[in-house]
Amino acid sequence: MQHLPVPAPGWNGPAAVPARRRRTSVLMVLASILLALGSVGVAIFVFASGGPIAASISVALAAVSVPLLIAVVLWLDRYEPEPRRYLVAAVAWGGTVAVAVGAGLSLLAGLLTGADEATLAVIWAPVTEELGKGLFLVVIVMVRRHQMHGLLDGIVYAALTGVGFAFTENILYYMSSLMQGGLPTLTATFVLRGIVGPFAHPLFTSAIGVGIGVAIGSRSNAVRVLAPLAGYVVAVGLHGLWNGSVVVGGIQGFLTAYVLGMLPILLLLVALAVWARRREARMLGEALLQCAQMGWINVAEIPWVAQMGQRAAARRYARIHGGKPAARAVRDYQQTLTEMAFLHNRFITGRPPEDLNARMIEIQQRAAGIRPYVIWPPALPPARQLPPLQQYP
Repeated sequence: MQHLPVPAPGWNGPAAVPARRRRTSVLMVLASILLALGSVGVAIFVFASGGPIAASISVALAAVSVPLLIAVVLWLDRYEPEPRRYLVAAVAWGGTVAVAVGAGLSLLAGLLTGADEATLAVIWAPVTEELGKGLFLVVIVMVRRHQMHGLLDGIVYAALTGVGFAFTENILYYMSSLMQGGLPTLTATFVLRGIVGPFAHPLFTSAIGVGIGVAIGSRSNAVRVLAPLAGYVVAVGLHGLWNGSVVVGGIQGFLTAYVLGMLPILLLLVALAVWARRREARMLGEALLQCAQMGWINVAEIPWVAQMGQRAAARRYARIHGGKPAARAVRDYQQTLTEMAFLHNRFITGRPPEDLNARMIEIQQRAAGIRPYVIWPPALPPARQLPPLQQYP
């Protein structure tokens, strides 16, 4: 295959064809302001409650498990990585808005019902906290529907929201343990929350993500309503089981629920996410084959986009023969064709957006602007037979 021009040093993307600008909604602006105010409010509350030393120690301990959890979630989101600003927003929402919603509604429920601490922990905390976290996914669907493609995206956004929530909650628990029981109590709390069960909140909220992901991929109005509700009920149930195991059975009850309940459910979620990623890879290949049949892309490019190992190999080859700009060109081109495939898949599955043609034209123009800078490896695997063509309206 003939090598194409190498990007000039400093090339940062196709400037000839800018991406179509999307209107910033009022809801998006309000959500951004809410996140900013929430972050400042949480920081002020934490440092005012425990003082700078206790707060600093608690923040450092709460941050220990965050990078690993985020890395695991992002590992699942490799074919079409979500924009960083949305991923950051998910973590920030969980750590600010969801905490405020959960604490506020739980307090209100306690005042209205006269519930004791055990009832608040086992019933009202799960109900209100999962509501606060799940609202972020609702906002994403309302504001940026094109960012939600199905099951995997739902899990990613939900898990990251849970990571943010757990971070703030752990800060409060660690600070309380340090102030009330000193270093021994803090150590025990850190072992339970930071080492043994850091995945708890991401796991609970992922059930909501699964429900919303199923709803997005369905054309049934009943499924679109019932699937998110079912996901919320499961999230509340898991959360209540987790809290109840400690309230009812103490450390022995916690360990029993952990080994017999939470670990198997976590493994089930991981298996579901891996299956969804493989399914996403098959969809990507099929959709790109149809795009090639329409003449939008070269069929020989598909393996370097649709297969995870080949994607990385193509970027390595470009880096060796053209440096970082060439590798960046390949990465941008792969991402653009992935967007094309996901958009085309919405058409062939009967769920096209209203601006389907305008968005597809913009993606094609962006791909054409990058293509002259792409260097592919010389040997490409043979393409599969093309599926039947479906024309756009």
